Amino acid sequence: MLQPNPHDQDLPVSPVVDILQELNRLEDIILSGMQIPFINRTLIDEDKFLEQLDFIRVSLPSVFREAAEILQEKEEIILSAEEYAQQVIEAAQVKRSQILADNDIIRQVERETVQLRREAQQDCDAIMRDTLAEIERKRRDCDLEMEETRQNAIAHAREIENGADEYADRVLENIEGDLQKMLRIVTNGRLQLGGETRKQRGSSDIPKE
Repeated sequence: MLQPNPHDQDLPVSPVVDILQELNRLEDIILSGMQIPFINRTLIDEDKFLEQLDFIRVSLPSVFREAAEILQEKEEIILSAEEYAQQVIEAAQVKRSQILADNDIIRQVERETVQLRREAQQDCDAIMRDTLAEIERKRRDCDLEMEETRQNAIAHAREIENGADEYADRVLENIEGDLQKMLRIVTNGRLQLGGETRKQRGSSDIPKE
């Protein structure tokens, strides 16, 4: 059964939209249209159809919100990695202060600190690259899905429109044929009436003896 569209009730769009459910509603609009006999075509409410299609198009940014959540997770991971790196650095600095008398150990600690900082930065960069790649992939998938939905809707609407035009043309052709038959009947009737009238006039013009 067709569910009420949020646009019909002037309600704000929910922050989470089930795209499959909205596509099912779009299908319901098509299936609930008036069936045209003999040609296997359906007349649909164009306003409802386009309104639902627009609603789906507006709702698709929820995919981008999901990408934003992934980006937020990435930022949290980076922050955690930076905190970890800072903790390592601070620990190294404490260790350095404790063994200040030993220059060799101090230099080793400094090298380890630099290495840990470098590794932490590399890890953060790798996480950022992976996250950005995932966001881009989801954006492309969303664009492809939206374009496919739009093309399918346009193609189906054109099929329905062409079917309705063909049906209307056949109906008008049948009406034209019926009118032509009626016109021939009227014409023949007038011709017959005209012949009878001329005969009556001819007989009345004969002089009586």
